[in-house]
Amino acid sequence: MKTFLLPVILLLIGLGASAQSSSSSASAVRRTSRTPAGATQQAATPGVSQRMQAHMDDTTGADDSEMQWMRVIYRSLDLDKAPNGSLYYPDEPVAGQDNMFRIIMKRMADGSLPAYEYLDGREIFTDEYRVKMRDILDRYYIPYTDAKGSTEKNPRFVIEEADIPSSEVLSYYIIEKWEFDRRSNRMRTRVEAICPVLHRTGDFGAEAVKYPMFWIRYNDLRPFIATASVFTDDDNNLASHTLDDFFTLGLYKGDIYKTRNMRNKSLMQLYPDPDDLAHARDSIQQRLDNYEKKLWVPSLEELAARRDSTAVTSEAAQKEPAKRVTRSSRGVKKSSAKPAKVKKPRQTATRSVRARKK
Repeated sequence: MKTFLLPVILLLIGLGASAQSSSSSASAVRRTSRTPAGATQQAATPGVSQRMQAHMDDTTGADDSEMQWMRVIYRSLDLDKAPNGSLYYPDEPVAGQDNMFRIIMKRMADGSLPAYEYLDGREIFTDEYRVKMRDILDRYYIPYTDAKGSTEKNPRFVIEEADIPSSEVLSYYIIEKWEFDRRSNRMRTRVEAICPVLHRTGDFGAEAVKYPMFWIRYNDLRPFIATASVFTDDDNNLASHTLDDFFTLGLYKGDIYKTRNMRNKSLMQLYPDPDDLAHARDSIQQRLDNYEKKLWVPSLEELAARRDSTAVTSEAAQKEPAKRVTRSSRGVKKSSAKPAKVKKPRQTATRSVRARKK
């Protein structure tokens, strides 16, 4: 009996040891599989979770290789215009709420938001053209101090609220992409990059000079403005939108100052005359708005509606000249049938009658 139980006990001990080794190896595999994710999270933008960054990247849609058509538009957003006031106000921090430029500067100061050199017509968002925050602060004479824990490799800065020149940033340049996605068969518009423009007046009070500061990729900025509530209408004092909604929904109003072209010229260079420039802007915007309408065959209901509108327009055009002719003919008849008469004085006629009777 003992000789029979001894092999069984040894077999059970061997099975337990193999199971323990397999579980430890599995846990080791799981740990090694988590290591790249942890490394990716450390390499991600500081202050933004990996989940949020992945969500923002997914909502940007397909890349350029999956597009059938694309048009790149450059716009200038004037903050003096009422629709763009959400980017400027509040000009001073109110209850922890900052405007667009203050959010950008604070995130750049703590190293969580990269910026790229402003190159007119050559926007390259690579590490080679990434600008250093210290150079930007020195270039535009913005006072700062080194933050605690700042190193040469990972610099951090502290900027006082009064030293952020948010009142001088009176416009923004944006790069806008109009795309037709062949996966979803629809048009969409998205903002690719944003450039704050500094309006600074000289010592002699001359006209303010515009200084485009740097480019910010919208995907890098989006996690920080997704929770920044703003007012978009004076009639509604409830901050029902965020800065991300402001750009995603296209609530801004801006003039087109350039389109991506082979000669790399702005519209002002192509059309020096102001009237030609305004006509070119309207023509570009109209082509963008009508592009999607020309892609699809209209339905029977749409064709019937077009015929009805055309018939109403033609009838109105035919009736309008007829009314004018009738009025003019009536005027002629009245003038010929009833000419104006000059009445004689009654006293003169009465005296002449009395003289005859006598």
